[in-house]
Amino acid sequence: MMMQELEGVMSQALNTVGVDLPEGFQVQVESAADLRFGDYQSNAAMVLAKRLRTNPRELAAKLIEVMELGDLAVADIAGPGFINFRVTHSAWSKRMSALLGDDRLGVAWVSPAQTIVVDFSAPNVAKPMHVGHIRSTIIGDSLSRIARFLGHEVITDNHIGDWGTQFGMIIHGWKTVLNESDLEADPVAELLRVYRTVNALCGEDDAVRETCKQELVKLQGGDAENLQIWEKCVDLSKQGLQGIYDRLDVGFDYWYGESFYNDRLAPLVDEMLESGVARESEGAVCVFFDGDAKLDDKPSIVRKADGGFLYATTDLATIDFRVQQWHADQIWYVVGAPQQLHFQQIFEATRKRGQNPSMHHIAFGSILGEDRKLMKTRSGDNVQLVDVLDEAVERADRVIGEKNPDMDPVQRAEVASIVGIGSVKFAELSQHRMTDYVFSWDRMLALQGDTAPYLQYSYVRVRSIFRKLDGQMNIDPSALSIEADAEVHLARMLVRFGETVPILLDDFRPNLLANYLLELAKAFHSFFEACPVLKSDGDTQNTRLALCELTSQVLEKGLGLLGIEVPERM
Repeated sequence: MMMQELEGVMSQALNTVGVDLPEGFQVQVESAADLRFGDYQSNAAMVLAKRLRTNPRELAAKLIEVMELGDLAVADIAGPGFINFRVTHSAWSKRMSALLGDDRLGVAWVSPAQTIVVDFSAPNVAKPMHVGHIRSTIIGDSLSRIARFLGHEVITDNHIGDWGTQFGMIIHGWKTVLNESDLEADPVAELLRVYRTVNALCGEDDAVRETCKQELVKLQGGDAENLQIWEKCVDLSKQGLQGIYDRLDVGFDYWYGESFYNDRLAPLVDEMLESGVARESEGAVCVFFDGDAKLDDKPSIVRKADGGFLYATTDLATIDFRVQQWHADQIWYVVGAPQQLHFQQIFEATRKRGQNPSMHHIAFGSILGEDRKLMKTRSGDNVQLVDVLDEAVERADRVIGEKNPDMDPVQRAEVASIVGIGSVKFAELSQHRMTDYVFSWDRMLALQGDTAPYLQYSYVRVRSIFRKLDGQMNIDPSALSIEADAEVHLARMLVRFGETVPILLDDFRPNLLANYLLELAKAFHSFFEACPVLKSDGDTQNTRLALCELTSQVLEKGLGLLGIEVPERM
């Protein structure tokens, strides 16, 4: 990366002028905030001058005097001691040539690579995924893709809620109110109806509520009939969930739900009692966080007084498994912000037990309706995720039909799916994950603005150039000559892909990639208007085709890291 090259040049210059670098100090070069002053800038001279008690502009002048930049860039001083770098046209040309032969498009492999377990989505069995699952599923999938691309070993685990008190009601309902034909037609919808029906009856009749409790006790005790019903519910739910994940192009390496850890819970609590990590309090077993300012008065219960276990117990057993079986260096939980206290407790309890993987709660905010309240149906229920996807595809189909009424129906349906689902994903990933954002159909499906269709259209527009050539032009990477301002800016933006992707996992911000892709698309459209491609010739056309080719590659790769496909036509 050019940024790293410039950092190396500056480090060598500091060594040449005899500056004794403070321990831990690293020279940093960043993209220029104002392109009028150059492509990159560094405040290293200002930072070091303050520590060395010298004049920052004088130190900057000494550094520029000894810098060995060659034909990479020219440097000058701005303000109180900023060093600005303006990359030469020949350097841009060489970098574009190098990118043409780089399937990683300038993104370096991370070192050292780690084993990262990503826990995301995690819906409950026998309940449909709702709009609240959008953020966890889409953010978790994108972060997993980015981490894999950087070179980490990523293990994705869908920790589904497949155990708990709701199964007493579901099993009783299975035996009494289940409609077999509806179950076959739409298993998740029928299981939800069964649950809601019995739940309502429990509120009206103590006898029904007691029956449900007994069904749960029988399940937990290993009753064959109830286990068979439970297994069927889990299998049917997984089938329904898999259909949604297939539409979203989201995959998991494992589906280890809560039930997977049942046999590990009692031994875990016994071990915690024996080690002193947990102790009894009013009949329950708790982990106390004495001396921790945040958790001092917030103990975590791992076994209730009646002998039952809680989410905390299962999560601690899950961490044990992930560390012992998968040798996890890091564990990421992509879960909503309201669970912050829970994860603080779990992480601290894990450290008290002597386990020390790097654990991160990747929190996120809420999705709001047009009224800026939590997105709900008119009846007050959660909006189902499948309904959101259906609506997105239907609306995308109408937009595509208006733009291209003669498109083949099969191709139109495929493009509508790509555009519609891509729109939902980009609306999510273009936000900072902690932002509460308004879910607006018109905004997310617009062909202009900060949307997936705008980026997908940009890709299609690039590829249309090559379709017009019909394979008659081969790009010569050795004959690039970037000169025009619009060519320079597009090259500048293409280089930034390799500078942006490596920092996406710092604070887990895929929105930085989304924003970068928007800037790249804008740079391409400006280039396309200012620099004729097909009407040029010789090295000029060769150069502009190379910039077009790289733009399409970066758009496709970048959107792919967000889990968004690109169509060939729109």
